[in-house]
Amino acid sequence: MEAGYQGLEAQNFSHIPVLGREVIEGLAVRPGGHYLDVTVGGGGHSRLILEAAADVRVTAVDQDEDALAASRKELAEFGDRIQFIHSNFADCEFTLNTFDGILADLGVSSYHLDQPERGFSFRQAANLDMRMDRGRSLTAADLINNWNEADLADIFFKYGEERLSRRIARRIVERRPLQTTVELAEAIASSVPPKYRYGRIHPATRVFQALRIVVNDELKSLEIFLDKAPNALVPGGRIAIISFHSLEDRPVKHGLRNSPLLKVLTKKPIIAKEEEIANNPRSRSAKLRIAQKLL
Repeated sequence: MEAGYQGLEAQNFSHIPVLGREVIEGLAVRPGGHYLDVTVGGGGHSRLILEAAADVRVTAVDQDEDALAASRKELAEFGDRIQFIHSNFADCEFTLNTFDGILADLGVSSYHLDQPERGFSFRQAANLDMRMDRGRSLTAADLINNWNEADLADIFFKYGEERLSRRIARRIVERRPLQTTVELAEAIASSVPPKYRYGRIHPATRVFQALRIVVNDELKSLEIFLDKAPNALVPGGRIAIISFHSLEDRPVKHGLRNSPLLKVLTKKPIIAKEEEIANNPRSRSAKLRIAQKLL
């Protein structure tokens, strides 16, 4: 879901879909088909699906009400060919043999990163929120200010693959309460050696990823989705999943391969070509895997 977004208002952003052509080819979109987009975001992928063949229908799901509002506006021209549902994809009704294709575009979107008030980015000061569904109660501030040092270190290591997790957690506990994204990023930067502090990747990047994953229970939701979604495909239907880091890609790879209902069609993940990366740098880390339901 790390495609680019343009525009500042939730009602007025457009979604540049990552690996758009590859997704349409991978799903083998056919006339009259019914497709499920469980992470509709700004509507970019759903638009491509709806335009790919005649009389295509899409059920569009997102846990973020801002995203749903934007995609409703973006896709209004398709009328009753598209239905919108506010839900986490793990909580969807996966009715047996319903969809010709299912798409999931995982992770945080550029829209979230570019909206400071959502608290996903440390580039501008904002409250430590990070909830994709703002109906959830747990925020990043709750984690940072209330969890003990050992638990913080564990999640930074497990979900951020942060090798300096212990010293970072120690500094956070020393400095708290921390209320803003910038305060947290500064605390993290101050806890690591200068070589690490001024490296290619900001030292807060992995910690922010870990917090986002925990706040939104992303990996558990993905596990549930991978278990339930294949049931909803018609025989011969396809599932396409885009991931953006190894913590997502590993369960996708194994979940598709180990499902008794699926045949994997991508021995290696499909990645963005240089032209796409030049136009949308965040597509660089995208990996697309596709599987087909057995007949």
